Order: sequence, then C-alpha cells, then structure tokens
Amino acid sequence: MSETTSPRLGPKFHEALTYAAELHRTQTRKASEVPYIGHLLSVAGLVIEADGTEAEAIAALLHDAAEDQGGDTTLAEIEERFGADVAGIVEECSDTVITPKPPWRERKQNYIAHLGKASDSTIRVSMADKLDNARAILRDLRRYGPKVWQRFNTDDPFDHLWYYNALLDVYRGRSQSWIVDELALVIRALEEEIGPKPASTV
Repeated sequence: MSETTSPRLGPKFHEALTYAAELHRTQTRKASEVPYIGHLLSVAGLVIEADGTEAEAIAALLHDAAEDQGGDTTLAEIEERFGADVAGIVEECSDTVITPKPPWRERKQNYIAHLGKASDSTIRVSMADKLDNARAILRDLRRYGPKVWQRFNTDDPFDHLWYYNALLDVYRGRSQSWIVDELALVIRALEEEIGPKPASTV
C-alpha cells in the first residue's frame, strides 16, 4: 500500500457515500435480500480502478438515484450538493426519470442511442455499471439457472444479450478501457450459458 499527500477522493466523496446509503437504504438487488448499496459501491470501485475522477466516482455512487429515487427533484438535489458535473453524469446514466417508466425495449433503445453523444465521464460510469450488472447476472445464472430471467421486466435472455452487445458496440467506439474487455468476456460467457437461440416456428 502506498500513501499520497493529495488524495483524489475528498470530503465530497465521503458525503456521497452517506447520501447514497441513505437514499437507497430500503432497496435490495432484484429478487434478493442483498442491499442495493453493494452494487453502487462496486460501480464506484470499478470507476476508481479505471482512473476515474472524484466527480465520476461520486456519480457512480449516485448513478441510479434520479432514476429510482425521485426523478428531477433528486437530480436537482444532487446538483446542489455535488455540482453540475456529477448531476450531468447521473442524468446521462439514467435511461428515464419518468414515472411510470416507458416499456423496456423503448427505454433501452433510447439509452443506447443517447450514449453515442454522452460525455466521456458518463461512458466510464455507464461501462462500470453494466459490467457489474452483467457479472451479477452471469453469477446468478450459473447458481440458479434460467429462473434468473424472471426477475427482469423482460424474461427473454436474448433481449438481454441484444442489449449488452449493443452497449458493447457503443463502448468500443468510445473507450479503450480494460472495462470494455472485461464486459466482452462476461457477455461471451453469458452467451455460452444461454446457448443458441431456438429456431423460430411458423
């Protein structure tokens, strides 16, 4: 372990840890009792390991806050507490802040389309988010089998493969981070676990 006299993460990051933990304290991962803050910490950890800035690390902790916990009101509070840069990343990482949410496919198509114009900071946080999610799906698929898909808004595994491969295409065009390579490996493993798509019947 090394030491530094100018730590990258300062008091605002520590404040964001507490804020995220309180904001999501009653949430758990889909169909589990695992506290949702675990995902947020994992995403922040990936961003930090990928040489992210403090603003990016804070946004990683808060990337689901507006989408899941209050929409534009929460986004405004994030901007007031942590600045416009953080709020901008959080907004760009949200596939919607509308309640009720639009249909799954529509949201995902819109998210993919807008990522091409998103900031580099948003791309780093988004990649970390999707890598952690894909890892969780792969882990649970191996442990629990196909019933894993029942926890999602769409239970067709090939919908999820379409989404992750579409994201991967965007990320490859925007970043040379090791996160892209890691995500590609997880997607390939998911494809192997799921197997070939059944031939359509008439």
